Amino acid sequence: MKHVVIVGGGFAGLNCALKLAFHPNIRITLIDKNNYQQFQPLLYQVATAGLAPTNAAFAFRNVFRRYPNVDIKMGEVVSVDLKTRAAEVADGQKYQGDFLVLAAGSQVNFFGTPGADKHAFPLYSLHDAEVLRSRILAVLESADRDPSLIAKGALNFVIVGGGPTGTEMAGALGDMIQLALKDLYKDLDVSKAKVFLVDRDHKVLSAFSSKSQKYAARMLEQRGVQLKLGTSAKEVTSGHLVLSDGTTIPTHTVIWAGGLKASSLSSDLGVPLAHGGRLDVQPDLGVKDFPGVYALGDFANVTGADAKPLPQLASVAEQAGKHCAKNIKTVVDGGAGKPFHYLDKGIMAMIGRNSAVAELGKHRHELQGPIAFAAWLGVHAALLTTLRAKIDTVVEWGWDYLGKSTADSVLDRASQANVDWKEEEERSDSEVH
Repeated sequence: MKHVVIVGGGFAGLNCALKLAFHPNIRITLIDKNNYQQFQPLLYQVATAGLAPTNAAFAFRNVFRRYPNVDIKMGEVVSVDLKTRAAEVADGQKYQGDFLVLAAGSQVNFFGTPGADKHAFPLYSLHDAEVLRSRILAVLESADRDPSLIAKGALNFVIVGGGPTGTEMAGALGDMIQLALKDLYKDLDVSKAKVFLVDRDHKVLSAFSSKSQKYAARMLEQRGVQLKLGTSAKEVTSGHLVLSDGTTIPTHTVIWAGGLKASSLSSDLGVPLAHGGRLDVQPDLGVKDFPGVYALGDFANVTGADAKPLPQLASVAEQAGKHCAKNIKTVVDGGAGKPFHYLDKGIMAMIGRNSAVAELGKHRHELQGPIAFAAWLGVHAALLTTLRAKIDTVVEWGWDYLGKSTADSVLDRASQANVDWKEEEERSDSEVH
């Protein structure tokens, strides 16, 4: 029986394992630092209390409970030997396979922005989303208790990055402020809450058509989002954000959606890396000069038919994972792997309630408004890993749509998210003097 070691249980690693699980002559060891898969497209809804964390995370052991040839190991892989196809986790345990699949995912890229690593809130993991949700709730509770904090930026929320993650987060915050907070915080003047979206580009959603970009900008502005385009974050502090044009925005919630790079594991492989620290792969997704080693998802630099790198999308990772599994099965059966061809189904982004953009198919058929909103919901419900998750999430969406309520407004990470306002005041006074 051949052994496949998969590092990372994101869209790529999970789909590779699921596809291989049906092969009777293969056993799989799936290693991840978490014991769950996190559904990244829905993290912004967790952060804005639109969905509960359980709607965006699925335990690996539940997913694979019917597959005796799949073994789940929770641990952070800290080193990999490409020659021996072995992965070592932090406690020193090693896992060696006949095949090694590197799908270790990505990490936030702050691009060297001073203070961003200490004071900004990234949104690329379930933990990130839960901490950010608690920060949003913490500043709301503080401002409700002491309205004078509003002048210190307590209700200013700044999102850095105008791609799909940043745009979706901005729209969701705008809806949250306009639709939900008035009923939840009856003594708080929520009209003073402000949402800013910052991007160095002069438009949001740069990968979309001009028509989609204009629609998205208009829908964001209708939700009270102030667009700060053509500028970038110069410095992030505990109490304000400085932009490259010299503008200073008082805020205690800077949300970082400014970009990704491959996980830190890639820097220790001893091979040349592509843009963003990603690993170049051959057409069959294998790593050159290392037979039996494959790289997938955000960890890999996969090129399309035009020889340009494919985007870091869930659909790319999912298809690559399934294709990698097919190639491994083919090799096990004595054949040769085939080149990966991505089937481009299009791109979409949610702007908010009843508002979304979608560009479907190879020829990018454009949709905007409620029909794109429904399409976004349908596609992402279908992508969810388990049937229970699909049902629970659709019910939450329906409840939110009809009742204009939030799913989870529990401030459960206060120690990580609260602001020490007294310390902030003392720091501000010292800066003035």
